[in-house]
Amino acid sequence: MTLDALKLNGKNALVTGSQQGLGAGIAIGLAQAGANVAIHGLSTPAEGVMAEVRKAGAKVISVIGDVSDAKVCEAMVEQTVRELGSIDILVNNAGIIRRAPAVEFSAKDWYDVLEVNLSSVFRFCQLAGGHMLKQGRGKIINIASLLAFQGGVFVPSYAAAKGGVAQLTKALANEWAADGINVNAIAPGYMATDNTAALRADEQRSRQILDRIPAGRWGTPQDLAGTAVFLASPASDYVNGHVLVVDGGWLAR
Repeated sequence: MTLDALKLNGKNALVTGSQQGLGAGIAIGLAQAGANVAIHGLSTPAEGVMAEVRKAGAKVISVIGDVSDAKVCEAMVEQTVRELGSIDILVNNAGIIRRAPAVEFSAKDWYDVLEVNLSSVFRFCQLAGGHMLKQGRGKIINIASLLAFQGGVFVPSYAAAKGGVAQLTKALANEWAADGINVNAIAPGYMATDNTAALRADEQRSRQILDRIPAGRWGTPQDLAGTAVFLASPASDYVNGHVLVVDGGWLAR
């Protein structure tokens, strides 16, 4: 049955940056499809999201730490495997954004964004990929952005990192597809999250954005849940190295 191919029963997932926003929506969606989930918070457990995962009938654990630290990344993957039994699904969602004109952009802001948004993605893929290669299966979903295709304004490090995420996704798919590991990415459009709070608060800029989106609204974390379930499930077994845009039609206009 086609719908059975979307079920994630018995699968174990790690979703970085899942204490709120897009990561929380994805984590809850995976749980509703049957997966057990490791919920990641920067400094404290995400009790609200964990409660929603339990409500879906899935097992949940909390993993804590700053993903810019390589040792934290390693510890999170090992805790997931130890406490859930395996890592079958990895969602690289953790991310930050810094805004400034390019000539004023600080070296620290450049480094911080690249470390969280790109280097940690590679580290998690490498660490989880090692386990997946041994078990002969796995699903990796990286969260890219419309700025994997467009340059944006005042966000040079973010655009560079997200462009890198898209290319890293393709590179790893080339290596691992034959080993039963699907590496794909989701490129969200303009979503109502903390990262876009400043844009939504700017009445003129918000109206400009909405006028270009054919769907006529900002996206929500729930808009990504079904996409993530698809890419995490057997239904996407022949999808490799793809960057799936979920943007309400922004790029089509």
